[in-house]
Amino acid sequence: MCICINCHYVDRCTTYHAVEEQHQQPHLTNSPTFEPTEPTINVNIRPIEDYIEMEWDVVGCESFLQETGKWLKLRPGEPVPT
Repeated sequence: MCICINCHYVDRCTTYHAVEEQHQQPHLTNSPTFEPTEPTINVNIRPIEDYIEMEWDVVGCESFLQETGKWLKLRPGEPVPT
């Protein structure tokens, strides 16, 4: 699971914005302004019938600042991305 959902910077982070783009999800912001330090992204690649599914998860980041439930506060009532 992406650590970004519990990060203080999730709503303005350029890396999370790129992950949203890869997952074709609505952006928390259209103009991210925070450039994180040394994010680590795992990309899981799974062939499914006639296409390839790619799942991107940020699993480490020097800029990570714990704010439990930050994503939920920004998108109340929506399912948390997995």
